Amino acid sequence: MAASPQTTELIRPDLLEGYRRELTGYCYRMLGSGFEAEDAVQETMLRAWQAASGFEGRSSPRSWLYRIATNICLDMLRGRQRRARPMELGPSSPPELSHLGPPMTERGWVLPVADSRVVPADGDPAEIAVARETIRLAFVTALQHLPPRQRAVLILCEVLRWQAAEVAGLLDTTVPAVNSALQRARATLAAIPADERPQGADADAGDLLASYVDAFERYDVSALVKLLHADAVQSMPPFAMWLRGADSIGQWMLGPGIECEGSRLIPVAASGCPGFGQYRRDPAGGHAPWGLQVLEISGERITGLHVFLDAAALFPAFGLPPHLPA
Repeated sequence: MAASPQTTELIRPDLLEGYRRELTGYCYRMLGSGFEAEDAVQETMLRAWQAASGFEGRSSPRSWLYRIATNICLDMLRGRQRRARPMELGPSSPPELSHLGPPMTERGWVLPVADSRVVPADGDPAEIAVARETIRLAFVTALQHLPPRQRAVLILCEVLRWQAAEVAGLLDTTVPAVNSALQRARATLAAIPADERPQGADADAGDLLASYVDAFERYDVSALVKLLHADAVQSMPPFAMWLRGADSIGQWMLGPGIECEGSRLIPVAASGCPGFGQYRRDPAGGHAPWGLQVLEISGERITGLHVFLDAAALFPAFGLPPHLPA
């Protein structure tokens, strides 16, 4: 059955595309992976266009798209283990540990997403700040502790500021059920240990980041350690190994991590945080992709250095070049 002219006007592909960025942000918070979020949104767009003839305008196109996206995310999450970060899976490792252990499957980790895929390009500064805060790795990790429907309720109500009645309509439930799910979700997040909860981001860390790049590219580990919080953590998904403490990170960089000497860094914005594409020296010349760094900052110190080593997949997603010349 062909879509009516009025429906076609509402569900034109170019108008659907206007919702892609915010839908990707929603699906990223639900799924914990930028790759899966984009897959979910692509499927949402396909289903919306295929079902355009059934759209009667009883709700806005935006609400209709969110309903489709939510159902897709719930289907993708059914029967799956939650994504996590290395810090949740066991104690920190000694800095002299040279063997990273076996890599875990990509589906096990919370993965970063490029800000450009999910953060509004312009608009209210307060809304942009909320968008960045709620795609940070720690926040998205915390969301993974919630059952999928509670997760959807919390994101829609607390992040996107939907009314309970709107959420009830989207999830085919009642307002009391939404309020109850929201209360349980808040209680679950409140019970997460304090050191695993998201912290506020530093508004202006330009000088700190410039010092970090300078120290890292010169591989001045002493200077680098001074930029770290005393309890800073370092992780390297897909490996479960992680380090705690500035001194331990420094020891590791001068030991097993010494091959990072001579690296170059290209800045990116990743999951609401500053980040860098790290390129290590290529024996054939120039520098080859190695890992995507995501930095967590509080005050005037770096509190988290997370290096995602699946460069082959992540660098194209962040628009990073495949190789740097000498």
